[in-house]
Amino acid sequence: MILRGVRKARGRRLVLRGASLTVPSGMLVGVVGENGGGKSTLLRIACGQLAPDGGEVRRTGAVGYCPQRLVLDDALTVEQHLRYFQVAYQLPDLRWSEELLEILALAGFRGERAGVLSGGTRQKLNLVLALMHDPDLLLLDEPYQGFDWETYQRFWELTVRLRERGRAIVMVSHLALDIGRFDEVHYLREGLLYDSSGVAEAAATVANGRGVVGG
Repeated sequence: MILRGVRKARGRRLVLRGASLTVPSGMLVGVVGENGGGKSTLLRIACGQLAPDGGEVRRTGAVGYCPQRLVLDDALTVEQHLRYFQVAYQLPDLRWSEELLEILALAGFRGERAGVLSGGTRQKLNLVLALMHDPDLLLLDEPYQGFDWETYQRFWELTVRLRERGRAIVMVSHLALDIGRFDEVHYLREGLLYDSSGVAEAAATVANGRGVVGG
């Protein structure tokens, strides 16, 4: 995936003002920044859900997007969600989905309606729906919200496995303990992306009003 000079305004406010990011296959990239700084907007543009006001977006292969906002129907069971998305993704079977249910400790909830699940369990289902078609590019917006510690650990084991299979992964994270897990970390600040090696320079750049993209 390549984002180059991406711009997006929300009303009169310029949320993204030239953000650039390249994520090759087999790389796990973290995006961090202040709340309301445009991280979710960046992912929505990257997956094609939201059109940029300017710049270039290039994707290859299938995309999986796990948003913060759940895509679940409270009246449907876990099993019914899988069947619905199987048709949407045109999948011949649910073997990978079944494996994901086991990995994320969700298999025991197959017959439960989404509306009665706990917040963490609903988030597990939200993640499974984003991954079940085994996409080439994964865009994950704080995907483990509400996970218990064991499932959190299983999630990272799954992420390593996906990376080893050549998947490109971009993840918005707010936990400091996650930083060391990424191949690269990019900071979204003042509408621009900076890699972790250029944070001090980024601060100086923004302060000086030069707006040069780093990373």
